[in-house]
Amino acid sequence: MDAPAPACEQSLGVLFADEHLAVIDKPAGLMVHDSKLARGETDFAADRLREQFGKPIFLIHRLDRATSGCLLLAFDRETASALGKNLMSQDFVKEYLAVCRGWPEASFTIDHALDGGPGKPEKKPAVTHFQRLATGELPVPSNGFENSRYALLRCQLETGRFRQIRRHLKHAFHHMIGDTSHGDGRHNLQFRMRGVHRMLLHASRLSFTHPASGQRIAAIAPLDAEWRKVFALFGWDETLV
Repeated sequence: MDAPAPACEQSLGVLFADEHLAVIDKPAGLMVHDSKLARGETDFAADRLREQFGKPIFLIHRLDRATSGCLLLAFDRETASALGKNLMSQDFVKEYLAVCRGWPEASFTIDHALDGGPGKPEKKPAVTHFQRLATGELPVPSNGFENSRYALLRCQLETGRFRQIRRHLKHAFHHMIGDTSHGDGRHNLQFRMRGVHRMLLHASRLSFTHPASGQRIAAIAPLDAEWRKVFALFGWDETLV
């Protein structure tokens, strides 16, 4: 792996980098680029990365502001075009971790069309595959039960729609924890009271074939401090991920 450019004061973690592309570890709370959702913000991952690497970048995909983890970019148009064409193919594996309310079945798929977000009412096919990795409970009554139940999920996208995982979990009544737009405020509060103040969605793994070398790249983004709080809260083993 080629060494990344010297770090600037606000450098982002680099999971893989060479002269063609890089996989970055984006922190939760940082917007990837300027958009209508920015609400006057001036700090964006794209700007930091241009400074960090000292050259133009081409974003291959996006992550929501509240989502952490693997973010792929290219340094030239040819590489960007090749990656973009393969982004939703079976060659590209994008895995996420999420914590949801309730205990869903061990593995399940949600096939539910979604619109494109604000100003894009047309619905398009959207498919997400889920695997339940672990379960936990908090001693808080919920829906007639003595305890509140939660689950750690591995999520794999077959399509890439606006806030797809978050909206699919809401559709299944297994709202994502920390999601203030599509989640359940009562359950979000229980986690905030325990020091977890972020949405629990993490782009944990990105695997694809390098368009120039043919090498198989597999980047894994580590859990941040608040994710580790959740694992400690439920006694989950980090080797699960």
